[in-house]
Amino acid sequence: IDDIASERNKLHGEILVRMLDHDGSLIGPNAFIPAAERYSLMAAIDRWVVKNTLRMLSQDIDYVQNRISACSVNLSGQSLSDDRFMSSLVTMIEDMEIPPELLCFEITETVAIANLADVADFIGEMKGLGFKFALDDFGTGLSSYKYLRTLPVDLLKIDGAFIKNIATDPADFAMVKSINEMAHMMGKKTVAEYVENDAILEKLREIGIDYAQGFGIEKPLLLNSVAEKAA
Repeated sequence: IDDIASERNKLHGEILVRMLDHDGSLIGPNAFIPAAERYSLMAAIDRWVVKNTLRMLSQDIDYVQNRISACSVNLSGQSLSDDRFMSSLVTMIEDMEIPPELLCFEITETVAIANLADVADFIGEMKGLGFKFALDDFGTGLSSYKYLRTLPVDLLKIDGAFIKNIATDPADFAMVKSINEMAHMMGKKTVAEYVENDAILEKLREIGIDYAQGFGIEKPLLLNSVAEKAA
């Protein structure tokens, strides 16, 4: 995720999970996440992702704090409704002595709307401990602005469906501009997803979007390449 609103030279990365097939090839999340959700395994997967992210950050915490602003980790609805998830997360943070502000949890708008009261309580408690939150895929719901007022998130990730044609579609440009203005008025930073080329990036800068994410910024890297990228 690139900071396009300032000249800060820190990385804000999103942790992506993949499976290794028996032949060593990578399996995308669309192939295994639905099965994990069906068999109620997502909370366990989320804990595994968080644990390994923290382990990576803890290898050289001083270096990480100088080079990385935050790591985003996606959370499923099953984790948010699991009473044990929050306590296990706090325990992992304390055991590894990681500053909570180095983690930014992403929750999709669809999950947030389906579990609004629980999600709002979860975000409120975890933000009190120092964690950051992003509302992902914003704009997909019919009453997005209404729910935005309820959820105390730090970042608003605008759904890529509004971004990919922004350089050629005035309607998409107007919608993204409106979302950005509303988010800033409420004290939240904005992230544009699916930024694939310089033409899109220029339109986002014109609007005043804070961060950009997509293949036009950086393609996914293996986790052990992050330190080299940050150096």
